Amino acid sequence: QVRLVESGGGSVQPGGSLKLSCSVYGYDYRKFCMGWLRQVPGKEREGIAVIDGDGNRGYSDSVKGRFTISKDFVKNVLYLQMNSLQPEDTAMYYCAADVSRYASCSYDFTSWGQGTQVTVSS
Repeated sequence: QVRLVESGGGSVQPGGSLKLSCSVYGYDYRKFCMGWLRQVPGKEREGIAVIDGDGNRGYSDSVKGRFTISKDFVKNVLYLQMNSLQPEDTAMYYCAADVSRYASCSYDFTSWGQGTQVTVSS
């Protein structure tokens, strides 16, 4: 079973940047769908970035042009580079995976990390 561990959250001022990391354990050297989602208390979880086994990426309109998802397949780490952060980006960010899918990824992931908090305020 895959295990996902996020890191890199924190507090930043509007306009700042953060880079989240998600270490993947249990599925070395295999490629599958992965993504990042975020959730604000009282609201539904929002899928914001996804990457398939070939490295093809997709983004939600809310983060397109500001966030970049990437994966180091050697280190088995998923990243989310977040630039031009705004207060509305404040949320708990989750790394997720579906080891049964290589392509045609969606946000209906089957494995989740514990989340890392991102707070954007002045």
